Amino acid sequence: MNGAAIGITLQPERRYLDLLEPLFVDDADYYVVAPETLWRRDGGQVLPNDYRRRFRALGDRTGKPFVAHAVAGSLGTVDPDDRPRQAEWLRLIAEDHATFAFQWFTDHLGASMLDGRFLALPIALPMSPAMAAVVRKRLVELQRVVADTGFENSAFYFLLGDWLDEPAFFAEILRAERTHLLLDLHNVFTMASNLSADADEYLRRLDCARVIEIHLAGGSRSEPGWLPGGRTLHLDSHDRAVPEEVWRLFEQIAPRCENLRGVTIERMEGTVDAGDVDGLRRELRRAREVLRAGG
Repeated sequence: MNGAAIGITLQPERRYLDLLEPLFVDDADYYVVAPETLWRRDGGQVLPNDYRRRFRALGDRTGKPFVAHAVAGSLGTVDPDDRPRQAEWLRLIAEDHATFAFQWFTDHLGASMLDGRFLALPIALPMSPAMAAVVRKRLVELQRVVADTGFENSAFYFLLGDWLDEPAFFAEILRAERTHLLLDLHNVFTMASNLSADADEYLRRLDCARVIEIHLAGGSRSEPGWLPGGRTLHLDSHDRAVPEEVWRLFEQIAPRCENLRGVTIERMEGTVDAGDVDGLRRELRRAREVLRAGG
């Protein structure tokens, strides 16, 4: 854990990039990009977009490395008809890797592609050995492009099983060499809040030796009118400061993550203005201090 670096997400919005450039230059050790934000479709072709150029220029100017966190791999999709899309996606990831030399590569655990339709959010997978084998195979396929691959624990709004069984499911997936867990602590907090479950017990069951990266973020409550009875849910919206509950989880788990390489602060584009810059800088520095204290 002593060698873990501090990163921040690069979001595809010029205003976001302009506002946060001082943090990218002075406070972050690496940058996290979603590869899919680097492409644009022109008819039947997928072409590089302007963000690829700007992100690469930032890396060239600062000398800092990149990490990939994808959104469209759909690691749990088993439909044979999706294989051509997966093959094209893998080809594009290879092109991105040739440009950015990703230190490691992760995607969200779940299915984000069903019946040929891209879903806004990944849906939960059955926590079975067969599904674990599907995800494990996809991670190994990705290792043809990036040597170290992994998945992120997701925030779901329904589950196919008991949330506290997820760590055992993760362990079944991560039986292949150089496969890893991206531990999103805001997702842990979100699930525990919405399910009235025990976040500490969830973390106790994790094999922390497989954690390569930790995500820290904040979120909002849903609108009362969304659900009958006015019940609200915590949302993984990345639009707020990291809450104290997530910092507590981070302080608890970080010393156990002996192979941790990075801790990333996430904040969505469209939720940042000039008044947020100092707060984000404090979060980056607080994360660094937690790592130093735990090392």
